[in-house]
Amino acid sequence: MPNSAPHRDVPGSDDNEGTPGAEGSAVLRQTDLRPFMAAFPSGVSVVTTLGADDRPRGLTCSSLASVALAPPTLVVCIRTASPTLQALLEQGQFALNLLHERARATSDLFASGAPDRFERTEWRLPLGASGPHLIAAAHAIADCTVVKTLAFGDHTAVFAQASRVTVRPAAHPLLYGLRRYAGWSDAASVPQPAAAPAPPVLPSEGAAGVRR
Repeated sequence: MPNSAPHRDVPGSDDNEGTPGAEGSAVLRQTDLRPFMAAFPSGVSVVTTLGADDRPRGLTCSSLASVALAPPTLVVCIRTASPTLQALLEQGQFALNLLHERARATSDLFASGAPDRFERTEWRLPLGASGPHLIAAAHAIADCTVVKTLAFGDHTAVFAQASRVTVRPAAHPLLYGLRRYAGWSDAASVPQPAAAPAPPVLPSEGAAGVRR
């Protein structure tokens, strides 16, 4: 649930000692979800909103999912102490920018917490937008209105209804997993295994060619 890089920002510690498990795997003595979630690659997004002072706020997030198609609802999970979350809740709306495969630098920038991150990336606030649109880094943008929140542990799940979606079909998604980036174009170019031949169709009982 990052807002510290697209790394899964889940409670736990990186220095847990492991004990050998089956087939050479390691069983962590203290449960740490980060290695588990790192093994589940996803796209990368930047959540953006405006503060009460009309200054833009934003962070990198890969913890998001669709909830329902009608009404069009999604959920993002953000660290509860995040200033971006506080601004988002005050405004009651945000934009969800899905990054394209050439936007790795933007992902790192918004994960860094740099105070000048909006000065170092191109963005616009179109009429009716729910938050800044990262027009040079995003291949799809959803303008969202908060409908419900649920705090759990050190993160808050924000449920939001999308009011408008903008998609650039020619661009491809940025992927992240195992603490590494990958581009959709590279992943999709890997040859797929050939499909197994279909089993022969045997004539059914009573059909021509079947003798008793």
